[in-house]
Amino acid sequence: MKMIHCADLHLDSKMESNLSTEKARERREELLQTFERMVEAAEAGRVRAILIAGDLFDKPHNRKAARRRVLDQITSHPDIDFLYLKGNHDDTDFLVDVRPEDIPSNLKSFRQDQWTTYFYEEDDITITVTGREITAENSRNMATGLVLDQANVNIVMLHGQESLYDGNDKAEVINRTEYRGKNIDYLALGHIHSFRKDRLDDRGSYCYAGCLEGRGFDECGPKGYVLLDIEDRQVKANFVPFAYRTLHEVEVELDEDMDMPAVLKMVEDAVLGIPSQDLVKITLSGRTDMNLDLDLRRIERIFGERFYFVKAVDQTSVKIDYESFRNDHSLKGEFVRLLEGEDLDEKMRASIIETGMRAILGEDIDE
Repeated sequence: MKMIHCADLHLDSKMESNLSTEKARERREELLQTFERMVEAAEAGRVRAILIAGDLFDKPHNRKAARRRVLDQITSHPDIDFLYLKGNHDDTDFLVDVRPEDIPSNLKSFRQDQWTTYFYEEDDITITVTGREITAENSRNMATGLVLDQANVNIVMLHGQESLYDGNDKAEVINRTEYRGKNIDYLALGHIHSFRKDRLDDRGSYCYAGCLEGRGFDECGPKGYVLLDIEDRQVKANFVPFAYRTLHEVEVELDEDMDMPAVLKMVEDAVLGIPSQDLVKITLSGRTDMNLDLDLRRIERIFGERFYFVKAVDQTSVKIDYESFRNDHSLKGEFVRLLEGEDLDEKMRASIIETGMRAILGEDIDE
């Protein structure tokens, strides 16, 4: 039997922290399309159930068209069960327009007050999917009520930040040690937006599927879902990269001998091989000469024509040659000598000098 484990889809997100209004609208559409493509892949691969481990939507109120498209996927694929466990973003109006009697029977839900289990049979093997939605009231004693038959293949769904220690009062924290020795074969988790898989105990493993599509530069790298292949009482879990666009953060380390053409060449080398449909954040680091005009807008303009979106960030520090200003009687020299005597760390002093020099020269100073 095959199942898909996905999580943190955050459908209908605003997407406007970096993107223009038009591109944010495009990305919202692409998130929905990726969900639809995943369902199509599930149908083609004869997947029996899609486990959605929380945060299907991003906010309480979502566009009716987005809600309808998700529901249409569920109703039009009656041979696939959609096991939807709500996450911390799922206080939504997803089914607000649907009468209880019209909710499709293949949309399965979970509760906060008790564990809910769904049963599947294949080749005389019972496969269970058990889940419970975490709240501040139940998070500290949830594991004590989880009882699983060791003869079955047991999958457990939760949404929260895994931890190895006790004593954290946050509702979304899962104390992983409490689920050891519970006859779990696969712990399907949501909340972390990158794929992560490791052993839970001698019997089973735990896994974060990550999100289907990265939305911001805190979600860089491959995104997708986990395909579960359950055979001979074993759960084989394989990550499937599936995002239409990937986000990348590349660091370019500069030195004080570089001019702007050399910087552009360094950036060119750093982004080599990144697909044109992707989003790229270029972080410039290292120490530069104070006379270098580091033009971020030029970098974004040049490489923005190559990729879907480019953002350039300056995290460089300026090397100050104090000796060259010893006998400089200009305003610049007076300013540098004044700052040299201040009790500041070198990075802060260099930053103040750089800003002051630009002000003296009448250049624009970015906020």
